Amino acid sequence: MVPVWRTLPRRALTIAGAVGLLLAASTRLPDHAPGAGPGLFVLRLTALSGALGLAFLLDDPARNTSATTPVARPLRTVLRLAMALPLTALWWTTALLLVPSPTRPPLLPVTLQAAATTAAALALATVAVRFTDSPEVGRSTAICLLTGAAVAVLTPNRWGLLATPADPWWEPTQLRWAAVLGVTLAVCALWTPEPLGQGLLRRTATTSGR
Repeated sequence: MVPVWRTLPRRALTIAGAVGLLLAASTRLPDHAPGAGPGLFVLRLTALSGALGLAFLLDDPARNTSATTPVARPLRTVLRLAMALPLTALWWTTALLLVPSPTRPPLLPVTLQAAATTAAALALATVAVRFTDSPEVGRSTAICLLTGAAVAVLTPNRWGLLATPADPWWEPTQLRWAAVLGVTLAVCALWTPEPLGQGLLRRTATTSGR
């Protein structure tokens, strides 16, 4: 656990978390008009900020040297998630509390959207780690996530992900967010394990080194 903790991208996570909390706190400015619409917009930006930080979670500068260690990559990934996700949940709770009650949108839908955004970042990072040899995939993952966010902004609300509670298609939007969450979690579960060939190579190298 200690080596995994040392390789966590603490700088990226701290910066992204601080930016997200500043965004949430901006709803308390005196000239900010109360209402669920502005609160939803700010919390969506807050969730995106946190997801951009988590896009760097699987960065491992020592990946090429740790590939043949007895500790497999899936276990290291689980340890990273176990260290980061409880703090992320605490961070999101703090962001929700920073938004005043008159401006705070419905908690369950906005939390679902934040969870789906976070899962999307982790899924993109998982795919990058699985199919590339790069030890640091956070930058490319963040770019892909921002591209996806831009596509969501350009998609009409009737078919997209950014409807508001005042729109008649608010409930179908939540179903689409739930689908995004389910698909991205499935991607993480499917492609976090090492390919069979790589696992055999790792075990062979470990055995030969004894």
